[in-house]
Amino acid sequence: MRIGIVCPYSWDVPGGVQFHIRDLAEYFIRLGHEVSVLAPADDDTPLPPYVVSAGRAVPVPYNGSVARLNFGFLSAARVRRWLHEGGFDVIHIHEPTSPSLGLLTCWAAQGPIVATFHTSNPRSRAMIAAYAILQAALEKISARIAVSEYARRTLVEHLGGDAVVIPNGVDVDFFADAEPKPEWQGDTIGFIGRIDEPRKGLPVLMRALPAILAARPQTRLLVAGRGDEEEAVESLPKELRSRVEFLGMISDEDKARFLRSVDLYVAPNTGGESFGIILVEAMSAGAPVLAADLDAFAQVLDQGEAGELFPNEDADALAEAAVRLLADPERRAALRERGSAHVRRFDWSTVGADILSVYETVTAGAAAVATDDRATGLRARFGLARD
Repeated sequence: MRIGIVCPYSWDVPGGVQFHIRDLAEYFIRLGHEVSVLAPADDDTPLPPYVVSAGRAVPVPYNGSVARLNFGFLSAARVRRWLHEGGFDVIHIHEPTSPSLGLLTCWAAQGPIVATFHTSNPRSRAMIAAYAILQAALEKISARIAVSEYARRTLVEHLGGDAVVIPNGVDVDFFADAEPKPEWQGDTIGFIGRIDEPRKGLPVLMRALPAILAARPQTRLLVAGRGDEEEAVESLPKELRSRVEFLGMISDEDKARFLRSVDLYVAPNTGGESFGIILVEAMSAGAPVLAADLDAFAQVLDQGEAGELFPNEDADALAEAAVRLLADPERRAALRERGSAHVRRFDWSTVGADILSVYETVTAGAAAVATDDRATGLRARFGLARD
């Protein structure tokens, strides 16, 4: 099958949607399918052979974050050329409502279109206001996928229609088989995310840290991600700042080793999350998880069975739970065991097969319609009546 996948966000700025698309493309390539991904990218960005650049993206505030998107006449021309040269059996657009390549592709593409909706935003005024513009493009979509029940709810409430829920995928064994790194082991709390993006919740964790260190002074916080490190620790007393170690951006291999090494992974995100791929990666690596009780996080963590939850933005509750878990290796072992079993439902062997089934359904439907249209044309041409 010839599969065209459209990424709305810049390939050179890491994010959950980009990782999902990368892993999905590589899963299908391993199965023998031909895959091409169209994505925004700077000219000097090294790209995998299956990625085609649609040109440089620009930063745009979107869903409580800053997304790097690609839109305009030049982008539209590149979309049309990619579609013409690809001759795809199915087009898979991610975030078709964002002002980027997905919407341009919806307007330009013919044939079966599958769309995945990642956003969970129950109060999106922009999406409501843009409905009239989006409607014509969205009507061309053959099948809709939402990565969680909360992303599905956003779609239904703002745009109507429905979607099948298929979660983001993870290569579970990649994380499970990683070797722990000795210097990251021993009374360590882990956090991965953009330091300067408030909704990722690092300020909440920083507010909790003094209470954690008061109870367990040997604890270290390891932070991986880009951002202003000095600003991140400004709220901490100076004598505690040495207990925070910033690792900067880390590779996929080091992320797996990081998650295999820490005693507790904390996800203090404050909102705007439709899934929680980092939680799946942490469980895959066997890290006990403590997360804010966002609806999407609760679903990923099996309502608190596969990881513990604390009230969103409550630094005192976070500190209390972290101290309790760090002092209870048996509870952490139980969370590790439950998480490792629960996470198998998110492995690409399951998720990829579900997405492929959607592709096969829409392409079979398109072939049936085309056959029926040809038959109708022949009957009309030769004056034959329909049976």
